[in-house]
Amino acid sequence: MQERCYFVYILTNPSNRVLYTGVTSDLERRLAEHRDGLTPGFASRYRCRKLVWYEITPDIAAAIAREKQIKGGSRAKKIALIETMNPTWQDLAPSAKG
Repeated sequence: MQERCYFVYILTNPSNRVLYTGVTSDLERRLAEHRDGLTPGFASRYRCRKLVWYEITPDIAAAIAREKQIKGGSRAKKIALIETMNPTWQDLAPSAKG
């Protein structure tokens, strides 16, 4: 039996000014939904489509708690978190163009 993974992730818009934090069990599918604008709301409105940070956990409760922790933190803390994994803010999505 394959163990399920959950992803906590941060997206940004083309100018890296807006940050969106989310959680999902299927990161590739969720990124496609963001890129195609399939889900109305904050990420769609502000064109948050670039994956700049993510974390993987086998526990959904831990993933949700981490998402809430990140959302509750300051912008400076989110930027520091992103820059530990991705100092140049490249799109980390496997299907990213460019």
